[in-house]
Amino acid sequence: MLQAENSSALAARRTQAERREGSERDLVRAAIAVAAEQGVSACTFEAIARESGLSRGLVTQRFGSKRGLIEAVISLLGSRLEEMISENRIDEMTGLEGLMTWMDVYLRGLSNKGDPRAYFMFLSAAVADATSLRTAFAAEHDRVKERLAGLVERGQADGTIRRQIDPTAAALMIGSLQLGLSMQLLVDPAMDLNPIRETTLVTLRLSFAARDLDMLK
Repeated sequence: MLQAENSSALAARRTQAERREGSERDLVRAAIAVAAEQGVSACTFEAIARESGLSRGLVTQRFGSKRGLIEAVISLLGSRLEEMISENRIDEMTGLEGLMTWMDVYLRGLSNKGDPRAYFMFLSAAVADATSLRTAFAAEHDRVKERLAGLVERGQADGTIRRQIDPTAAALMIGSLQLGLSMQLLVDPAMDLNPIRETTLVTLRLSFAARDLDMLK
């Protein structure tokens, strides 16, 4: 009897945790939608509540402050990056092909006017206002840098990427390219990304591929 009661209580706690996680995810998605469509200044707790169909009190309870909200946005989009890596099996590829696939998927994803647009709008506002939120973005960018540097190191180990390339410098270069294109797209939403994506991939392959691979082509 006691075991059944314990199991029931555990199931109730799990259900409660799942509901909390679900409502928080809905609020973050609502914040992303508001920011992408109306801008960061419009992304108030009241606007998020309206977009999500949930109460303003719940928004305040979940995030507490604008910083808490943006950290939740960063966390959600960071988890989607890991999903992208997993779905495209990047960790199973050679370093060079993993790097090319990462860049290809990233640039294709910029056409999505929701998530990427909102992230970089929040980022540009944090930098422009010199707020402490810059540290939250810096931490996420460091995580991405380590991921990219790891791909370069893997490519050097498996012979697909030139050994003369500094992995950290390469990761920062690629990250800066992604950042620059993302910000440019905010300035010029009509920009055609297809030729830029194709040129970027060709340039990176020519610059990074090991010489023996170049000779085989």
